Amino acid sequence: MRDWAAPLIASALFGFLSPGWICQMPGKNRAIDFMNMKTSIAAIVVHAVIYEPGVSFMFLLLGLYVGAF
Repeated sequence: MRDWAAPLIASALFGFLSPGWICQMPGKNRAIDFMNMKTSIAAIVVHAVIYEPGVSFMFLLLGLYVGAF
């Protein structure tokens, strides 16, 4: 049976860090908007720049392995 920890952590972090859900950087009127449920191209880029290194660091820190077999 496969180890489901890595995909579940990645999916949860992706949802929690989605632009506009908890916060949006950069916001429409301020640097950070909270709970506005909207997004923009800039917010998507910031999300990607924060998400990828964060998930990679967490997987390295926890020793999780993402693989097909």
